[in-house]
Amino acid sequence: MTQATICILITIAVYLIGMLVIGFYYAKKNESTSDYFLGGRKLGPIVTAMSAEASDMSSYLLLGLPGLAYLSGMAEVGWTIIGLGAGTYFVWLVVARRLRRYTQVTNSITLPQFFSNRFHDKKCILTAIAAVIIVLFFIPYTAAGFAGCGKLFNALFGIDYMTAMLISALVIVGYTATGGFMAASITDLIQSIIMSFAIICVTCFAVGEAGGLGAVIDNASTLPGFLSMGATYVEKTGTSEPFDFLKIITTLSWGLGYMGMPHILLRFMAIEDEKKLKISRRIASTWVIISMAVVVLLGLAGKAMSANGLIPVLTGSASETVIVHISDLLSSFGIIPAFLAGLVLSGILACTMSTADSQLLAAASSVSENLLQETFKMKLKPRTSMMAARLTVLVIAVLGVLMAYDPNSSVFGIVSFAWAGFGAGFGPLVMCALFWKRTTLPGAIAGMVAGGAMTIIWKYLIGPLGGVFAIYELMPAFLIGLATIIAVSLMTKAPDQEIEQEFEMAKSDKALQS
Repeated sequence: MTQATICILITIAVYLIGMLVIGFYYAKKNESTSDYFLGGRKLGPIVTAMSAEASDMSSYLLLGLPGLAYLSGMAEVGWTIIGLGAGTYFVWLVVARRLRRYTQVTNSITLPQFFSNRFHDKKCILTAIAAVIIVLFFIPYTAAGFAGCGKLFNALFGIDYMTAMLISALVIVGYTATGGFMAASITDLIQSIIMSFAIICVTCFAVGEAGGLGAVIDNASTLPGFLSMGATYVEKTGTSEPFDFLKIITTLSWGLGYMGMPHILLRFMAIEDEKKLKISRRIASTWVIISMAVVVLLGLAGKAMSANGLIPVLTGSASETVIVHISDLLSSFGIIPAFLAGLVLSGILACTMSTADSQLLAAASSVSENLLQETFKMKLKPRTSMMAARLTVLVIAVLGVLMAYDPNSSVFGIVSFAWAGFGAGFGPLVMCALFWKRTTLPGAIAGMVAGGAMTIIWKYLIGPLGGVFAIYELMPAFLIGLATIIAVSLMTKAPDQEIEQEFEMAKSDKALQS
């Protein structure tokens, strides 16, 4: 084992142990399910902003996006970034405050619980459907995170892919299951700092090694369509193909997903003071745009480094390890660079873990609170409820590991499917529940089922037909879910007066005093 490898392993070990320590520390502070699942609504603006974005920016930030830029250039990744940036700003500006108020008015600590409380769903049908969607789509999302960890250690140290996934899963499950929401949020803040450092450090190094920014651009210019927002580079043929209007619109639709992400929406619900959401919005939006732009530059610099023979030529899903190969090269320059490389690689772990912990926690709350207690009417004591949540975390982690068993699985591809599922299943209902008083319970149920089901149908039945149907499943599924909510709500009896009064209260400052 080389000196550089030892330095990297020490850095990563310190990082992983630190995350576990935080989890065990906050385990002692969880006195109720509200503390465990929502941190007692005590998050400050900085923690709210950075934990929300760290939980959003999963392994696709340091693996998926630079890998996509490396393979095909600016078109797909560029329009994706624009869509995600716009979606981030919109959800902070429009959704965050109203959701914080409405969940306080309805005394809701999870998203499924809010749906049922909002429509006075005494049979908890909405809760049950929402909980099933959360568990169903968080399994592949978690699998993507574990796949990222496996690729990292396999590419760097030659450690068996499955073994690496298991080690990563154990650490994530360890601090999430013990410390709950506050542990996940504080670790997410720390992880966002590590991620930021990793992005800046490795990108500057990559650009420098590639010969400077001019050399990176010159290399990209030699590849047909690589720098165009209207064409995309085709790796197999070395040619370009048009990135037409339909592809642009569907790629921009990534931004729609933000309206339905449970692990992000929970942060809005947990902030201590809604007036501080403005600060959080500015921090979050700025960080997202800058970080995504920098990792695209990283992918372009990696392409130039491959052309110069500094790192291997990467094809297919292997392109998602470009940051790993650059970090490996960085570690060869001495002890200090090796420790820096260790921090960079810890940043990759941070991307994965900061999302996986939030997803596991959201899924745990859905099972223990929404399914067991609300749907099946099981009366659980706080300790028993938290135990059920912790067992759920473990089960979903195991299923995620099994789903990511194939080392050739694409992180970006897995994340895109799960993102579409949440965006279409929850997004239309979140918007209608918060901003359209006429939304009814039957409309909410029908819309949630239609959006979630259409994601799967379009992905596996309609999309493979090709042509105009070969578009990202989020957009058609979102529109169908929204149309279903509107149509069924207008065809059914209007909400009663009490529901309308709660809606009006959530619009006013009275919600702050309730």
